[in-house]
Amino acid sequence: MSAVVVTRCLIKRLFNLSGLKQLSCSQQQRNTSWKPVDKPEPGVKGKSYRRIVHFPEEYTIKPLEVTNLAGRDPVSGRLVAKGIGGGIKHKYHWIDWCRDGPTDENEKPKEERVLQIIKDGCRTAFIALVASGQKLKYILATENMKPGDLIRTSKALPRIPVRAFEGDAYPLGALPNGTLVHCVEKYPGAGGCLIHAAGTFGTILRRDGDDRVIVRMPSKKEFSLYRTCMATVGRLSNIPHGTTPIGSAQRNRELGNRPRSGLWQRKSGRHGRKIRPPPPVRRFGGDDKPIEDQYVKMTLHV
Repeated sequence: MSAVVVTRCLIKRLFNLSGLKQLSCSQQQRNTSWKPVDKPEPGVKGKSYRRIVHFPEEYTIKPLEVTNLAGRDPVSGRLVAKGIGGGIKHKYHWIDWCRDGPTDENEKPKEERVLQIIKDGCRTAFIALVASGQKLKYILATENMKPGDLIRTSKALPRIPVRAFEGDAYPLGALPNGTLVHCVEKYPGAGGCLIHAAGTFGTILRRDGDDRVIVRMPSKKEFSLYRTCMATVGRLSNIPHGTTPIGSAQRNRELGNRPRSGLWQRKSGRHGRKIRPPPPVRRFGGDDKPIEDQYVKMTLHV
């Protein structure tokens, strides 16, 4: 017999002699079932996971309450976007993105007066409080906009391009080439959803057929939009925002940015510059497919 078997027999006899027939111990059952949790990705469906704005049913100029998320999913509470948290809690000013006006060419454009230029803590550009009759609303302020200015809005498409001033809103098809625009609609009637950052602007380059206009974005990309899409003329306010340094770590925390790990380093000049051709023009509306390059064959007759 092996030593292991002999040892087991001796232990069994010892417990039998002492009157202990079995050893019992209570052990907590372990939960071995694994339940996957749907963790959303940062930036999905336009969510930044920075704050939730409590919008009322009707439009109002009253500052709205917000709930800071600090980069967490509001449903599961899981951390989705890193680097977000803390900061000064600001109220949200509801911007009216749709500029409405008459559609008849012979009708006078709708006029609104600028009452006040204020700073909104939830966005980089300044905002303007404008009034038309008994209605008040907020819009994004342009570079040289000041209280007392008159801004005009029209949805008409005249035969000759209009002479628009800063802050006026017209369709893309009514503005001449080279006009600086912001708050451009991606689809007609959807509201201005392009070019919102401080100091940015787009440029109307050329016409794309009979019903489209090509606009160059601040990222140098070119979008082909319907000529009935509304756009506001001028460059956005708060131009020094992009070149003003934060200054200190405490100021960065006040802006709602958490400290990073420090492992990421910006590439220096030794890595070289990658020169790539610009992307093709992207069409919005309809098939939303990029325009293929069209080559024109030319022949020389002697």
